[in-house]
Amino acid sequence: MLKHDCGSCHGLTLKGGLGPPLLAQDLVNKPDDYLIDTIQNGRKGTAMPPWKPFISEAETRWLVHDLLKSPVERTLVR
Repeated sequence: MLKHDCGSCHGLTLKGGLGPPLLAQDLVNKPDDYLIDTIQNGRKGTAMPPWKPFISEAETRWLVHDLLKSPVERTLVR
């Protein structure tokens, strides 16, 4: 999902595109609740759509925690 759906706007490497970058270093200062709200409800006036109809809040929370991991941490877990 992350690369396919998010990557279509945020870039396949998540370094940005139509949407801003989603790399851990770009998100580190944003509160988890802000990121969860953005994913669930979208951002008015931007291209960010609401994903609430497609993923639960628990799945969104997992996604946010995964985004906040460094690429090295992601590799070690998988």
